[in-house]
Amino acid sequence: MPIDRDQVCVLIPTLNESPTIGSLIREFRQLGYTQIFVIDGNSTDDTRTIATREGARVEVQSRKGKGNALIEAFSVIKQPYILMIDGDGTYLPQDAEKMLAPLDQGYDHVIGDRLTEQNRDSFSRLNFFGNQVLNRLFKVAHSAYLSDILSGYRAFRMEAMQQMQLKEVGFGIETEISAEAVRSGQKISIVPVSYRKRPGTPTKLNPFHDGFKITSTIYRLARMNNPLFYFGLIGLIIMLGGVLTGIYVILEWLVQVEHLPLTILTVLLIVVGFQIFMFGILSDMMLALHREVIREMHDSRDHRNSR
Repeated sequence: MPIDRDQVCVLIPTLNESPTIGSLIREFRQLGYTQIFVIDGNSTDDTRTIATREGARVEVQSRKGKGNALIEAFSVIKQPYILMIDGDGTYLPQDAEKMLAPLDQGYDHVIGDRLTEQNRDSFSRLNFFGNQVLNRLFKVAHSAYLSDILSGYRAFRMEAMQQMQLKEVGFGIETEISAEAVRSGQKISIVPVSYRKRPGTPTKLNPFHDGFKITSTIYRLARMNNPLFYFGLIGLIIMLGGVLTGIYVILEWLVQVEHLPLTILTVLLIVVGFQIFMFGILSDMMLALHREVIREMHDSRDHRNSR
């Protein structure tokens, strides 16, 4: 049986989405979704008025940023399932059913994949390429390829959402949600969805500024998901600094010039870098053990539920 639509909270974060929010809410209501929650980031247009008129529950977030909006919304939602969708009209409500279907099959988290060939014309070349780079960087840093870590169309079980420790205040929230899902060992399903060019309102993302912030978020969050990558990279960079200074010391020594302070620095850099690298290996082993325990707990839960 499909999930009862009254058990689904359709969560829509908004900021100045008056050209699209009304039709988006109407389409969801026509599909039978009555629990529609708009969390608004202090829009200066008629977004809140339109959303209220269309029958949605509307609340204004207390702090700036999309991350803060979602964190506040997740804390007050009561329904057992959450369908999150951007309010800019780029995603289709008609894809809601296939987004929710994997949850009924035992998955914890569903990601709507925009980066398919059918949607290629909805992206600029820079945007499409940047998304691909970030997805592959996420795979290296978190040992999981999720196809579209920045997707704004997602579905969750409430229990899965409660497992996440979310702290990102801005557009890095989708990256953090993806990383937390991997860290928690959640069953993740990737579902291709339709994606349209943004109608009516300009994008709020800056490709270079926000791309750099998302890259730094991917690396920072790897400390918990892939400590070998996080600490190993730091250790290798420090050791590389030691090797370079060592080469300089040797070249100077060959022409009868001694650099005792640089020699000491070379040894320190190599030793410290090696220790940090080894710390990454040990942390990775501990994380693997933790994940194995979590996996056994999930298998035990699934076995009990199937009885």
